[in-house]
Amino acid sequence: MSRPGSCEPGRPQHVTMDGQEARRAVEAVWRMESARIVGALARYTGDFALAEDVAQEALAEALVGWSTSGVPDSPASWLLAVGRRRAIDAFRRRSARDERYAVLARDLDESTAGADDLFDPDAIDDDVLALVFTACHPVLSREARVTLTLRVVGGLTSDEIAKAFLVPVPTVQARITRAKKTLAAAHVPFAVPERHERAERIGSVLSVIYLIFTEGSSASGGDAWIRIDLAQEAVRLARVLVRLTPEPEVFGLLALLELTAARFPARLDAHGEPVLLADQDRRRWDRSAILRGRAALASAVAAGRGLGPYGLQAAIAACHADAPSVDQTDWDRIVVLYEALGQVAPSPVVELNRAVALAMASGPAAGLRLVDEIAERGDLASSHLLPSVRAELLVRLGARDQAREEYARAVELCGNAAERAVLEGKADALGRDLDR
Repeated sequence: MSRPGSCEPGRPQHVTMDGQEARRAVEAVWRMESARIVGALARYTGDFALAEDVAQEALAEALVGWSTSGVPDSPASWLLAVGRRRAIDAFRRRSARDERYAVLARDLDESTAGADDLFDPDAIDDDVLALVFTACHPVLSREARVTLTLRVVGGLTSDEIAKAFLVPVPTVQARITRAKKTLAAAHVPFAVPERHERAERIGSVLSVIYLIFTEGSSASGGDAWIRIDLAQEAVRLARVLVRLTPEPEVFGLLALLELTAARFPARLDAHGEPVLLADQDRRRWDRSAILRGRAALASAVAAGRGLGPYGLQAAIAACHADAPSVDQTDWDRIVVLYEALGQVAPSPVVELNRAVALAMASGPAAGLRLVDEIAERGDLASSHLLPSVRAELLVRLGARDQAREEYARAVELCGNAAERAVLEGKADALGRDLDR
């Protein structure tokens, strides 16, 4: 067995690449295989932090080695082999007599056939699942869970994560470092939890994936209204999770993400400007994503346990997917679904969405009464969502001067440049109408 960087059987010989080509090749492999590689290394070494570190070292070596020797026939196995050797080096530095080093060294004997291959596919799936549960362990803060999941499961770089959440790169790196230290200090095992423990922790995993998708589908800040790459990464993670833990609410989350992502092609116009639901060309919606979402929702319903929060939101998204237009949407059913959602997962945002649906089903006055109740409680006081919804309902009631004031308040509170521009446009349009 040859060392990494040498000419191996079946490997391209004397194929050179420039630095950019090598980087693209490494990034492509890492995005597809990072979870499997880090998971395999974590199981092999028993050290989550070390596994992530040596995987990054393998990436650095690939950037140099592949530019001169070409991409291996099995790039994931190549990265795993290098990562395992770097792990042995780390154990050697810790202690020349470390028992784990002796075991690893024996397993890596060059006479052992297939020593550098990835593990059995079934075991790899267990590794990925263990990786997801470890990165989303409740001992970590919500920010740490999201960051660590994107890094070790999603394969995103610190720079990509920083850009996605509009924080400095050092902040991302610090979160990752602290998360690793926290997991180590808490002696969190790298393993798939027992079934009873899994049920207690699956909510944390689903929450992290949902948060990632939400930030991608409706960016909280910056210039872009949608961060499609981030949302698609969440969809990919949900697909992985549903294969590994086919529980009803996991299907519900996948259904919600697929059905919501199906609208992405119609949410921006030719100039990259936001297009609201009422104005979207529904012919541009991704029909294959809608079919996948419906199938996942059907699996959630088939379990016969009743829909959870994600399943209920998916059912609402399915109502929109089934409707040929806003006016022909089954708003009565959506109101009922939001009422059910408010029972199982109460929140001011759910109430606000119910108000919108109620306004569509029973008229703007009914919706405005519910919005005013939310405002009186002080909920969503710092969010642009409440004044923007209130403005829409006031417009429908003919109170255009009040609506303009609400739009102005929403503009002040909105942190996303693209969405803020939409709100400013509506306020300006009302101003022009009032001046006539």
